[in-house]
Amino acid sequence: MDELVTRLVAEVGIDRDVAEKAVGIILAFLLKEGPADKMQALLASMPGAEAAARAGESAGGGFGMGGIMGVGTQLMSAGLSMGEVQSVARTLLAYAREKAGEDTVGEIVAAIPGLSQFV
Repeated sequence: MDELVTRLVAEVGIDRDVAEKAVGIILAFLLKEGPADKMQALLASMPGAEAAARAGESAGGGFGMGGIMGVGTQLMSAGLSMGEVQSVARTLLAYAREKAGEDTVGEIVAAIPGLSQFV
């Protein structure tokens, strides 16, 4: 995950701690909402992703909202603006495509309602 976090710091301009927390929150959301077989393939292709997702689960928050709105609220609570949320999501999914392939990530995005408008 270090490579992805470093990329987020450089490309989005956010602090490393915020980047690590955002990666965890997004991966935990994808793990919960995405197709299990595709998420396992994704996690397997990104060393450290499973631990980051577990850390994201414990980050909690979302003020009781689920789905894409809940994860957006968690990310903004972590210190990201709406524009940074989109930049982090796009960068994370671009990285995931590099590691797991377009088909795997495409099926994950297609399976989660509302996610495609953020990526």
